[in-house]
Amino acid sequence: MAGSNQSLSHSLRRIMNNDADDEPPTRPSPSHQPSPAPRTPSPAGSASSTSTVNSEREDEFFRTVHGRRLNSMNMSYMLPADKSEIERLELEHRMIKFVLGGKNYIGPVAEVLAPRNGERRVLDCGTGSGLWAIEMADEFEGVQVIGADLAPLQPREVPPNCTFELFDLDGQRLPYPDDWFDVVHARSVYMGIRQYQRFLHEIARVLRPGGVIILAEVDSAPMVEGKRPILPGPRGGAPGWHMFWDTYRRALTSRDIDITIPTRLRTCLRECAAFENIVAKEALIPIGFWPRDNLTLTIGQLAWMSHDNFLLALRPMFRSSGLSEAMVKKIIEDAQHDLYEPPVRLSCCWHILHAQKAARPRK
Repeated sequence: MAGSNQSLSHSLRRIMNNDADDEPPTRPSPSHQPSPAPRTPSPAGSASSTSTVNSEREDEFFRTVHGRRLNSMNMSYMLPADKSEIERLELEHRMIKFVLGGKNYIGPVAEVLAPRNGERRVLDCGTGSGLWAIEMADEFEGVQVIGADLAPLQPREVPPNCTFELFDLDGQRLPYPDDWFDVVHARSVYMGIRQYQRFLHEIARVLRPGGVIILAEVDSAPMVEGKRPILPGPRGGAPGWHMFWDTYRRALTSRDIDITIPTRLRTCLRECAAFENIVAKEALIPIGFWPRDNLTLTIGQLAWMSHDNFLLALRPMFRSSGLSEAMVKKIIEDAQHDLYEPPVRLSCCWHILHAQKAARPRK
């Protein structure tokens, strides 16, 4: 057993730049399986401006764009809000949990959420299917966990200390009082936030001094094993893969989304001047079935399945960017070819960061 633990730890260190936990990861098996059925979000108090969902109002929160259902609250966020997207988000969640050694977080979260006088609260920004929020509520039964999103995709059956609310994170004042949360988590949200620095300032406002912020975003630049960039055209080894990601980056830029955010998370937090103990990590994730050890292979398989869904998920964004149906079809099919029959070892880089709110703003 000791040899097995050492092998797993070695695999995690290779992925997480030698900073991952040494304990072996366990395969996530959440007790609550999310479904696309909406639930009624609870109000966040007098400062809240969240929306309430019921069966009669559900259609108000969605719109159909080129054959896929999207949220109707934020026009910049063009990823779908439907069953297929929920499946992709769950794959991504499982993958990240393996990377983090079977945990849902990094940093001093357990210490910050330890029992004490007063209520403890967690906010999950861009909760999606709600799986992260649900699992955190299961793990920390005495903590109130709120998941916020643009669309009511979350399940009805959740732990009693877990609620979901609807509001837009982009350029808005978060509907909570100052110093309200002990932990704020935001993963895969920058694609819908044009004012990311303002978003971080809002997190700093609602986070109590000493509270933990966790950010996780994936770099959209196409790369292979070793974080080597894929060059355009045949000389890069995966021309369809490069074209897909280049098209995606152009589409984000046209919507005033800063595509450098994932690689600048540490800089963004420093510029916010409200955080200390900033720790940034890079997780180099294989995409596909080429890794040799079991743990990295499992991560690669989950990444492959997530990307397989992601290729189709971007059709509405590409079509809305002015590309013809024929062009979008070719871009997706060429990328699928490189994914299904990879000529190179496809990879991606996740940037994962945690920090604590300083007692006093830094100068």
